[in-house]
Amino acid sequence: MTESNNCAARREPSAIEIHGARVHNLKNIDLSIPLHQLVGIAGVSGSGKSSLALGILYAEGARRYLDALSTYTRRRMTQTAKPQVDSVKYIPPALALRQRPGIGGVRSTFGTSTELLNVLRLMFSRLASHRCPNGHYNAPTLKVAAEIAFNCEVCGKPIHAPSAEELAFNSLGACPTCQGTGIVRDVDDSTIVPDPTLTIDEGAVVPWRTFGFNVQPAIVHEFGVRIDVPWNQLTDREKDIVFNGPEEKKHITFTSVKGVHELDFTFRNARLTVLDELKRANDEKRLAKVTKFVVERQCPTCEGTRLSELARAPRIEEHNLAEVTAWPLTKIQQWVRTIPDTVPTSMRMMAQDLVDAFMLMSRRLVQLGLGYLTLDRSSASLSTGERQRAQLSRAVRNETTGALYVLDEPSTGLHPSNIEGLMGVMRDLLADGNSVVLVDHDTGVLKRVDHLIEMGCGAGRLGGTVIAQGTPSEVAADPISRIGGFLDGSEPVMCRDRNTVDLQSGSCIHMKTSPIHTVHALDVQVPKGRMTAVTGVSGSGKTTMVLESLVSGLRALADAQKLPAHVNSLDNAEITRVRVVDSTPIGINVRSTVATYTSVMDALRRVFAATDDARKRKLKLSDFSYNTGSLRCPECDGTGQISLDIQFLPDVTITCPVCQGSRYRPNVGDIHVKLASAEGIQSLTLPELLNMGVDDALPLFADRGVEDRTATDASIPHASLRRIYKALATLSDLGLGYVKLGEDTPSLSGGEAQRLKLANELGKRHTSTMFILDEPTTGLHPLDVRTLLKVLQRLIDKGATVVFIEHDLDMIANADYVIDMGPGGGQAGGRIVASGTPEEIASNPHSITGKYLHRHLNNETVEASRH
Repeated sequence: MTESNNCAARREPSAIEIHGARVHNLKNIDLSIPLHQLVGIAGVSGSGKSSLALGILYAEGARRYLDALSTYTRRRMTQTAKPQVDSVKYIPPALALRQRPGIGGVRSTFGTSTELLNVLRLMFSRLASHRCPNGHYNAPTLKVAAEIAFNCEVCGKPIHAPSAEELAFNSLGACPTCQGTGIVRDVDDSTIVPDPTLTIDEGAVVPWRTFGFNVQPAIVHEFGVRIDVPWNQLTDREKDIVFNGPEEKKHITFTSVKGVHELDFTFRNARLTVLDELKRANDEKRLAKVTKFVVERQCPTCEGTRLSELARAPRIEEHNLAEVTAWPLTKIQQWVRTIPDTVPTSMRMMAQDLVDAFMLMSRRLVQLGLGYLTLDRSSASLSTGERQRAQLSRAVRNETTGALYVLDEPSTGLHPSNIEGLMGVMRDLLADGNSVVLVDHDTGVLKRVDHLIEMGCGAGRLGGTVIAQGTPSEVAADPISRIGGFLDGSEPVMCRDRNTVDLQSGSCIHMKTSPIHTVHALDVQVPKGRMTAVTGVSGSGKTTMVLESLVSGLRALADAQKLPAHVNSLDNAEITRVRVVDSTPIGINVRSTVATYTSVMDALRRVFAATDDARKRKLKLSDFSYNTGSLRCPECDGTGQISLDIQFLPDVTITCPVCQGSRYRPNVGDIHVKLASAEGIQSLTLPELLNMGVDDALPLFADRGVEDRTATDASIPHASLRRIYKALATLSDLGLGYVKLGEDTPSLSGGEAQRLKLANELGKRHTSTMFILDEPTTGLHPLDVRTLLKVLQRLIDKGATVVFIEHDLDMIANADYVIDMGPGGGQAGGRIVASGTPEEIASNPHSITGKYLHRHLNNETVEASRH
């Protein structure tokens, strides 16, 4: 090696150098992050993990890469704004794999999103037996790939071998009836006349009444239909006219509040009314009104395969494309390997190339525990974790080098048995010469990283600093670390006293179902007033059992509706309300804040509107709304920020220069409310209160915290002050004391959003309520999991029944009762493997979950290999 090469080697950077990072709550931090290593970032919710990983590393790595492109190209790409940081050195081009990947459109499937379907289409285009116009199948031939015309060996008719494009349901191969969606919508006749004892005049035909077609009864009367006779007494002919009558004009006399009118109107039968409204439903509100009259069913033409007849014609070993895509991925892998032996010798090299491509693309998906999924499974039906793992597998398959991968919660939705596969994928990224940074809370993942950075020590203004870093063992030994005790097993597993469960007492929800999807017939018991965990590997049937069966069934009984077709019986144990609480973002824009969501804002407006300052200025309650009130800032229209369009550069969002982010006009500072605290009387404006954290504002609204009402603010409503205190105290109990009152809700993490949704439930009695939580620990630090368990215990104490779908072993260990599904995913699952207390699950040799739960309950630390 030459001297110049030696110098170049010595100068190669070994770490990303960050100086003066101030994104969100980061406190001007300096940090070195090793390159070409697996780096984990941990910390409680709100400690600054995502600000560091996504707000600095990804944002700056992506921005610099895009800056290298031409101005013309950059104008057509979504760009990331420059983060608030003094300098970032030696950062590679960055890619982010976010916690919530996009779902895709109505035609998106597991096969299309992973691109595996592209390879299968090529196989069926190039390697299949093709059919002639007379229905004769011809042996595979190289002429198809060579684009040489050929004729049927039996009848001599020319054969058209469809191209891969003609086998695509989102292109030329789409079924003409359903346009490649696999479903058709039709009117549900049972919803048209739900009460047959009513007459048409009394509103028996509900769609006419719902959509305002008040003249239709008069028109249908002109067809000879009796409208003053109960529906169940009409003849079949009369009912048929109501449902399917012709679009004919009739001259009618119609009476309204303005008098009697003689007009010509066209008849719109009940079915046509629904279908026309369905076509016009261009927003969620209108769609919700019409969908209750509509039923979705499998397309009768393609039988749900989405494919046209031509696309379903080619066969490989008597199987067509629709059949193969309905198989689990592991079965397709086994079948694909046999294909080269089914084609002529001259085609085997091409066949093997296609097989190798398919196996390479699918290998990681199976390793990540997705082998149970079928390629025709719609993307919308996949869980967040399944979509994220598919995204991760695709990133590895691209075989990039020299890139920085930033992963947000890659363990989301992963059963403990799949962690090893996840680590293998990330090691492959490193082996290809990349660097990987991940934000995660799963200790099974964090134990295996090369370098761990812990943010904290608290959340919000209490976070934003690096409190520990080093190898996982070094962080675990650091006395300041808050994750350390969970890494080395010194933290206790149990954090609540579990309740006993007696299923023989009759105080349980009992459900029996028929098979649906890959779930077999079930006989399920869920104890009332207890905390139940539903566990199992990905694809084992947890969501189908809980959300599609239990929730749907309980809601049907509560609404006096029929049970879902696959639910044979359901004893609801007097559960009449089901509340599904997930971690999806709250609100869609910055106008939704913590204060508005919790109704604190309404009470604050009442407090300020009652002050002497407000009355002197003749300000009413409505004036204090930052959405519509007269005091809202005219520059930003009450959003507190302004988006600047800089053409070929990314849009820049800045704090409003007029209101400085307060959302209000400057003169809102003339209105004060006097509140008492330990520091004495404070005179505060509304923007000042909204800029406070929950825990900072809480003491101001305690009973002692309000100045003597005989003074200037005597008319301030005490009820509003008490309401504010109660709401803030609840948020503090939920572990959200660091969140600002004016913080916009879309910016909250999944765990924060989930706890905020529970805030309004904690003060109520819930003896007839069941709460359903789908993977509630997503995005939660082990300490936050303990806070969540305390919240759920409060619901239990109020008589609620809690059911959660979960992989987190701490949550499972603290449940009163566990229902474990499996044993595998897809066709290999769909059964209840075990049920009982966590200890009973842990001792069950048939339960995969039990194997890991046994180790966890006994604090057995599994050796964490990082190589």
